[in-house]
Amino acid sequence: MPESITITDNRTGDAVEIPIVNGGVDADAWRKLLPGVWFHDEALMTTAMTESAICELDGENGVLRYRGYPIEQLAEKSTYLEVAYLLLHGDLPTTAQYDEWVHQITYHTYIHENVRKRFMEGFHYDAHPMGMLVSSVAALSTFYLDAKQIHDPAVRQKQIIRLIAKMPTLAACAHRFSAGMPFVYPDNSKDFTANFLQMMFSPVEDVPWQDPAIARALDVLFIVHAEHEQNCGTTAMRVVGSAHADPYISTAAAAAALYGPRHGGANEDVIHMLREIGTLENVDGFIADVKAGKRKLPGFGHRVYKNYDPRATIIKAHADEVFKLTGRNPLLDIALKLEEVALADDYFVSRRLYPNVDFYSGLIYQALGFPMEMFTVLFAIPRTAGWLTHWVELLEQDQKIVRPRQLYTGPEVRDYVDLASR
Repeated sequence: MPESITITDNRTGDAVEIPIVNGGVDADAWRKLLPGVWFHDEALMTTAMTESAICELDGENGVLRYRGYPIEQLAEKSTYLEVAYLLLHGDLPTTAQYDEWVHQITYHTYIHENVRKRFMEGFHYDAHPMGMLVSSVAALSTFYLDAKQIHDPAVRQKQIIRLIAKMPTLAACAHRFSAGMPFVYPDNSKDFTANFLQMMFSPVEDVPWQDPAIARALDVLFIVHAEHEQNCGTTAMRVVGSAHADPYISTAAAAAALYGPRHGGANEDVIHMLREIGTLENVDGFIADVKAGKRKLPGFGHRVYKNYDPRATIIKAHADEVFKLTGRNPLLDIALKLEEVALADDYFVSRRLYPNVDFYSGLIYQALGFPMEMFTVLFAIPRTAGWLTHWVELLEQDQKIVRPRQLYTGPEVRDYVDLASR
């Protein structure tokens, strides 16, 4: 039997057979058979908006691969900057390519003084760091006017390097400002995550930010957050990018989508939940309330994954190493107990509700000394590489400007009535 489906218009009897290619069917055949009839797919849950060679996500089997490489291998053996290179160039770099890439990123970490002094320091004293980051990334578009030359590969590459390099600096600046602390300039003698930790925490003493193990743990977190195919933020990047907006504006749009609590705020919800549970003795009661529909269980389940999120497995493995350095967070014991009870209960197993990446990431961020308002910012820093990879891909695909259809449900035609007669 051919791998295909047949669509029949029962009004006319006309039919069309459409081959199934890479798990999808071409909408052109639908449009030819049924002109003016739109496929209604709220939230694009069963619509593939593009073809992409960047990230493979098999939610049924809990598989995540960047350019074919399993996320488990990359988290164990690679670095965030090497992964960023892999995403953007399609292959792992040679030693010479990697050294040059790291050099370029390292020496573009500084931000223009006017970005900091005249823009970022103009925010209200209690501005949210993520709001500051979104606005600052968009503002970079006004500092690098050559970014409009989106069809010049050399110019594109320059902006990509700038964005990946400057995101940690902008993020740390936003935090320092919101905390009332002086700005710390980048130290280009340090590697990517160690530099970011210093900009964040120097000279704070109660966070072991100078320990290489802490930098490595953060690097792993950056690797597992670098890319995740067509999520809300990446789709926003591709939608805005399809209008041929420059990379700063497109990245700001993606970060704005991430700012929404449904997308980037789940790990904060997990911390709030664990604090509410409070003790190990309260876990069973909380689980009972979840099953009764009285409470939600943040950090469990995923739109795509119907198995254990492989990123959660990686992060959980690193949690103990972090807590050896920072001191054990009592919330971790509650989280482990919560996972144990839930995964032993058929209610959750039958619904395929397993821990996702947000279940443990917030605990590690908290242990490393990051305030909760920085959690989404920490998501945006590494995801920038994935966003930019999709931006380049859509330009090379010459993707049309995104313009979905709608099914109109409003009133029929009405005649205007003068104001005095209403």
